[in-house]
Amino acid sequence: MHGRNWLVSALILGAGILIQAQQAPKIKYVAPENVSAADGPLMFQTYCSPCHGTEGMGNGPAAAALRKQPPDLTQLSRQNQGKFPRFRVSNVISGAGGAHGSREMPMWGSVFHSLGNATVKLRIDNLTKYIETIQRQ
Repeated sequence: MHGRNWLVSALILGAGILIQAQQAPKIKYVAPENVSAADGPLMFQTYCSPCHGTEGMGNGPAAAALRKQPPDLTQLSRQNQGKFPRFRVSNVISGAGGAHGSREMPMWGSVFHSLGNATVKLRIDNLTKYIETIQRQ
């Protein structure tokens, strides 16, 4: 009986290790790089592309590690009767828009405050303007 308990314990331990090995990789959070608040494309590449991809289609290198697939940001106008939802996008970026999926997306408003309070609105505005330029029909 003692040998059987050992075997069951070993099987449970092995199954636990196998399950853990199959889980998606963890995302490593690092301090944000302070890039120019005037450069929407550079901010997008720095802050957004790890999850949303370089073209904004939701296929960045970190996307596979997220519980929820990042949205395709190139389809926002199309999903809004052809009109870019500027206010909604700004609110999501800033964190003022309430819940928008999981908390895996940083609340960039507070992150931008850590880079300097004077440029927060400029950063959000320029990032929103850039996202508007990548819309596809």
